[in-house]
Amino acid sequence: MRKLIAAATMSMLLPATASAQSLSVCVFDVIGANGDVFNVMKDYALEVKSLGVELELKPYTDEGVAVGDFNAGQCDAVAATDLRTRPFNKFTGSISAVGALPSYDNLETLLATLSQPKASQFMKSDGYEVLGIFPVGAGYLFVNDRSINTAGALAGKRMATLEYQRDAIHMVNYVKATVVPSDITNFAGKFNNGSVDTAYAPAFAYEALELYKGIEPDGGVVYYPLAQLTVQLIARAGILDDDTAQGAREAAWGMYPQVMSLIESQESAIPDEKWIRIPDSDIVGYQEMFRENRLEMRDGVNNAPPVYDARMLKLMANIRCASNPGAAECTAANRE
Repeated sequence: MRKLIAAATMSMLLPATASAQSLSVCVFDVIGANGDVFNVMKDYALEVKSLGVELELKPYTDEGVAVGDFNAGQCDAVAATDLRTRPFNKFTGSISAVGALPSYDNLETLLATLSQPKASQFMKSDGYEVLGIFPVGAGYLFVNDRSINTAGALAGKRMATLEYQRDAIHMVNYVKATVVPSDITNFAGKFNNGSVDTAYAPAFAYEALELYKGIEPDGGVVYYPLAQLTVQLIARAGILDDDTAQGAREAAWGMYPQVMSLIESQESAIPDEKWIRIPDSDIVGYQEMFRENRLEMRDGVNNAPPVYDARMLKLMANIRCASNPGAAECTAANRE
């Protein structure tokens, strides 16, 4: 009889301890359910199953709608670009600060650092928590004229600029180009039909959004990473316990080699003759220009609130200087 009672008691306990926690996730992918971001999230969902978390993924091709549905409580979490998720966590949202991570090695160091338990305190902000960060590739400048290969050559050019990305608007104004307000759903069309002279995107857009059409016949892709773009998984703080949330972030970091292999294949798909190489001497000038802009976006300009988180800028500056200690910024008095 005691064995029967014990067995019955165990049967009552098992569903509570073994059942998975289900989370619905609004996933932005400009291609939809067949896109690379959605496929990465499907792989991530398999990874977090071992943590007792079941993800129900809902594809969105409009990023604003995905974030809006998350805000309205239609999803427990949202996966979107850090340009859109920055209001939820300015610290991780500053990863895409202009020119802050000039190499994938720098990005790898940063994401490895952020996946550590000691960084968990920075993953929560204003009632939200970052559960994963996934690279989507460096952002490059696509141009319809190969002569647009210096900052000076951008003056007067029409640039498709995300209307909610204050740092990009500031940068475009800084180089005296013309802001053409756009969003992720229409910037490619504007570039391809000639409504703008330049567009800013990671390499996947070359084929997925057919930007190869916009660079024909005389354009190309400037081979210099303007920023490192990421997709971030944001949930309401406390929806997962601290250990599970940390495990979810570590699962995302564990996928880094897989995601970078995808990014490398996307960049390799751009023919070599379409890349526009710029002289090293010009790069030094760009780095200083970007640094000045980051500082302005850190401190705020024209009475506008700051865009970048000073702690993240400092962390990325330390990473840059560890990899390139001879850089001018690494001895500058106003180092980030």
